[in-house]
Amino acid sequence: MRNVEIIERTIAFVKATLRESEGGHDWFHIQRVFKNVQHIAKTEEVDVLVVSLGALLHDIADAKFHNGDETMGPKLAASFLQSLDAPKDTIAHVVQIIENVSFKNSLAKTKGTLFNSKELQVVQDADRLDAIGAIGIARAFNYGGFKNRRLYDPAIAPNPKLTKTQYKNSQAPTINHFYEKLLLLKDKMNTNTGKRLAQERHQFMLDYLEQFYKEWDLRV
Repeated sequence: MRNVEIIERTIAFVKATLRESEGGHDWFHIQRVFKNVQHIAKTEEVDVLVVSLGALLHDIADAKFHNGDETMGPKLAASFLQSLDAPKDTIAHVVQIIENVSFKNSLAKTKGTLFNSKELQVVQDADRLDAIGAIGIARAFNYGGFKNRRLYDPAIAPNPKLTKTQYKNSQAPTINHFYEKLLLLKDKMNTNTGKRLAQERHQFMLDYLEQFYKEWDLRV
């Protein structure tokens, strides 16, 4: 099967699978990450099929929506790609990307235990770009509403040094998420393109927070 057909069939599979997904992790999120990957890959020497499939399948079964099961996504992706007779080394690489792309999983690993590849770096940057800026703010509050979390509580201080377990179990207000993840991402970008694109989005979040606190009447 040609690479173009593999990608087209993967797009159809992801659209169908995520049809009823929460708004911040639906097909449109995947589509944006896919577009980000295509943009970043223009300036990086990567396997285009691997980064394309990594982007399309990275949230095919997000653990936060499947009782914390972090094995479901990689297994589902591998099974689907095997059904397309995709190259074995491609499948293995995509699975490793899915297992390592998330911010949450990076909290549990030291540098010596991290899987790394240029393809992972590109997909990771593409996904993290969609977590910041205007879209990132919208996604954060959408998920906060989905989980019935408070917008903000001055009595609950953010913790920017959460462990993976603490991060997974956090019920903190959505504003805390800016300090515990979103504002940290700019300095975690891997590629030059990712770093450049993150700058404007990061500043937008800082401006947003300044306005938020003004309207909250805490910082006038």
